[in-house]
Amino acid sequence: MEEEDVAAVATPQQFKALGHPMRHRLLFALGQGEATISQLAATLGSNKGNIAHHLKVLTDAGLALPAGTRQVRGGTEQYYRRARRALQFHDAAITQVAFSAIAAEIAAAEQEDDDDDDPRYGLLLGLYQPGQP
Repeated sequence: MEEEDVAAVATPQQFKALGHPMRHRLLFALGQGEATISQLAATLGSNKGNIAHHLKVLTDAGLALPAGTRQVRGGTEQYYRRARRALQFHDAAITQVAFSAIAAEIAAAEQEDDDDDDPRYGLLLGLYQPGQP
């Protein structure tokens, strides 16, 4: 993964933004591709006002970005995307909290009602020891 694809979580604003499970869910959803507030609300089973609020917090923290607009039925839809492909934590305690949030999200995910036995989420985890300067 390229270095510019990774966001180091370091500011109080970023930690605060990651402090709510809905914001984790939004980042997961945006990991699938760009989406509007309406699309995210439908995907996550929430209302547009709630999604807009949490998306603004993520955007203000630099974790999500506007990704363009599209004209529809006399209005304009704003698309959003994740700012970076991955987040990086430099503190063991924060990493533990992040993994706990991910585990809770996976455990709470409802299996879709279709004949597919495929899980809704997968997890790819890489551990490495950073090189010495």
